[in-house]
Amino acid sequence: MNTTDIWHFLSTQGTDFAIKLATAIAAWIIGRWLISLAVSLMGKLLQRGGKIDTTLAHYLKSITGVLLNIILILAILDIFGVKTTSFAALLAGAGLAIGAAWSGMLGNFAAGVFMQVLRPYKVGDFISAGGMVGTVTELGLFATTLTTPDNVMTVVGNGKIFGDNIQNFSALPVRRVDCVAKVANSVSPLDAIARLKPVISAIPNVATEPAPDIEILEFTPEGPKLCVRPYTHTDHYWQVYFDTNKAIVETFGAAGYPVPETPMAYRNA
Repeated sequence: MNTTDIWHFLSTQGTDFAIKLATAIAAWIIGRWLISLAVSLMGKLLQRGGKIDTTLAHYLKSITGVLLNIILILAILDIFGVKTTSFAALLAGAGLAIGAAWSGMLGNFAAGVFMQVLRPYKVGDFISAGGMVGTVTELGLFATTLTTPDNVMTVVGNGKIFGDNIQNFSALPVRRVDCVAKVANSVSPLDAIARLKPVISAIPNVATEPAPDIEILEFTPEGPKLCVRPYTHTDHYWQVYFDTNKAIVETFGAAGYPVPETPMAYRNA
């Protein structure tokens, strides 16, 4: 296109194109604002009703946002004279390439739909899925967002989660906290167990049912090893874990137990 052609286009259609461009930009800005407002209002209405839980509410908001954005894009294309029928025909003609490129996304979407039906977890649950561990903050159209214990936002595809094992630590009322304690060979393990039981049971947020398990786990050259296993809700797991280890140290120290040492083997010269 030479300078003459450009000048001819500007002189004959420039004003019309500029109006269409300005209209499209305004439609995009206003449309995005209206979509954001509509999705926000929808979320508030779903929460106000109280009949739809947080997980499904997030999912419905995501679907609504995507559909409204598609409608907005089609409306903007129509401003420039690109009819939706032509656009659909173009997508149909490139269906094979688009299908191959979006196969993973469609798999994630299908997995998200199945998870909404089967409900292996919900927003707020602490889970292990897709190779990650964390608290679910959103179950979206294509991915699940987790906050890991070290406070890192992590997004995992729904297809990867649905195709792998899922552990939901929040599904049951309590989970077991696994700690170990080793005593010297000169110490009676039964005496150590008797001293630990009331101390471990008194730790804040330790469940009374089931009661903590404190038993002889195995025997080592340094002395018997005890398993100390209180139960608590997953929200208090680490607090109970650390408090249990502190209680073991304090209890054994107060009892005057010696530190377990590896026996030395001596040879006669």
